[in-house]
Amino acid sequence: MPEGGRRGEPPAGEQADRIASAVTAVPGVVGLHAGSFGEVGTYLPGRRVPGIRIGEEATEVHVSVGCDVPVRETAALIRRTVAAITEGPVHITIEDVVPPLPHPPEG
Repeated sequence: MPEGGRRGEPPAGEQADRIASAVTAVPGVVGLHAGSFGEVGTYLPGRRVPGIRIGEEATEVHVSVGCDVPVRETAALIRRTVAAITEGPVHITIEDVVPPLPHPPEG
């Protein structure tokens, strides 16, 4: 993908960072997931944004979610969140369902 991103959109690195930040803020998302073999990511000079693939035709988002959240509803919320940031189709892949993170003891 050219550095400028899709027509009318910010550069791919800025776009990937915005998407990653928005997705990880969605309730129930534990984190971005790079795929079974680490193949999903946006490759940038000197770094990589795992779990986000911005293509010419669509944007892919791969995540891990908590086992205590409704998976379909969470995927739909992720899709709406990303669609507000980028143009074109958004494909969501739930790569893993994980136990909730333990809460640190208070005090």
